[in-house]
Amino acid sequence: MTVDGETHPLPAPFTVFATQNPVEFEGTYPLPEAELDRFLVKVIINYPDAATEQGILARVLGGFESDDPRTYGVERCLDRAGLADLQRVSRGITATPAVQGYIAGVVRATRAAAGITMGASPRATVALLKASQAAALFDGRSYITPDDVKAAAPAVLRHRIIVAPELDLEGVTADKALETVLEGVEAPR
Repeated sequence: MTVDGETHPLPAPFTVFATQNPVEFEGTYPLPEAELDRFLVKVIINYPDAATEQGILARVLGGFESDDPRTYGVERCLDRAGLADLQRVSRGITATPAVQGYIAGVVRATRAAAGITMGASPRATVALLKASQAAALFDGRSYITPDDVKAAAPAVLRHRIIVAPELDLEGVTADKALETVLEGVEAPR
């Protein structure tokens, strides 16, 4: 990592988690598309339901503090070496040429879709492959299926495309546009 011209080595693996609150724009600026493209996924977390929100209050009353990880009630299940091993194993998950073509086809279709003014980059193709490998690993398989690709596509692609302004005004989200893209690309059997 380089800060003010000075390079600082980071341990491997190194991961960045960032949050974006669309309500609080004061003092913040949207990231340029080139920077957004460097994030593997964009996960959307909606407001909790009533029971969950009440549960948050109970946890706070029980000692939970959002700035103190010791109060989270979560136990570490993996260390840095274990994470590196998972990454190595996931890279060994295979993709047939047909599935590789499907991944590339989905990303390429975002560039030609009528409702998308900016499609996903080749970096997105690699990200979709890696996320699909992880999905297959979580399911205990050594190979990617088209369903892995479909499941990973929204999180991997939603921040890498721009929906046409006229559709955005009509309430068409990136996820809805991607749903249309996925419906239009034939999955291998």
